[in-house]
Amino acid sequence: MLQHLDIVVTFANTVNKKRKMSVSQRKLRQQQELKNQIIDCSRIIVNEEGWSALSIRRIADAIEYSVPVIYKHFENKEAITSFFVNEGFELLLLKIQTHINSAKTASEKLHALAKGYHEFALTHPKHYEVMFGIGIPTCEHAQSNETIKNLSELFRRLIAELVQESGKDTIDQLLKFKTLWSILHGVIAFELLALDKKNEKCPGLILEDAVDGFITSILK
Repeated sequence: MLQHLDIVVTFANTVNKKRKMSVSQRKLRQQQELKNQIIDCSRIIVNEEGWSALSIRRIADAIEYSVPVIYKHFENKEAITSFFVNEGFELLLLKIQTHINSAKTASEKLHALAKGYHEFALTHPKHYEVMFGIGIPTCEHAQSNETIKNLSELFRRLIAELVQESGKDTIDQLLKFKTLWSILHGVIAFELLALDKKNEKCPGLILEDAVDGFITSILK
C-alpha cells in the first residue's frame, strides 16, 4: 500500500514539474514572440517613414500594447536602434566574408571587401544609416561588441597582408585602417545622400578607383 502511495506521489510530482515547465516555456515563447513583434513593427516604421518616426509610443499603438509592456523588452528607443546596429554589423560582416571567400591575393580581397561593403549599403540603407549615423557605436561599444571587433580585425588582417606583400616595414597600419574605412564610408555616404543621382559617376567605379589608389599607396 505504501509502495503504491509512493508511486502515486512520484507520478503527481512529475506531472506538476512538467506542468510548471510547460507554463514557463510558454511564457518565454510568448515573450520572445512579443519581442519579435516589436522588432518587426519597428522595421516597418523605419522602412516606410525613417528613423525619426520611430518611438516607443508609436510602436505600442501599432501593435496594440501598452507602453509599459514595450519597456519590459526594450528600456528605451536607443535600445531598439542598438538592436538594429548590431544586426546591421552582422549582415555587413557576412556580406564581406562571402565576397572575400573567392578572392586570392591581398589586393583582390580588398576589392572584394569594398564590393561587399558597397552592396550591403545599397541593399540595407536603413541599417547603414543607423550604424554610421544616428546610431554610430562609440569606441567603448565597438570594443565590447564581438561582431564589430571581428569586422575591424578583418580590415586590419587584409591590410597586414597587403603590407607584408609590399615588403615595407614603416607603414602605419592603424592609419591605413582608418583611411580605408574613411574611403568606403565617404563613397557610400556620397551616394546615399546625393540629391541628383542621374548625373553622378557610377559609385561602384568611384569606389574601385579609390581602393586602387589605396592599394597603390601601400605597394609602391
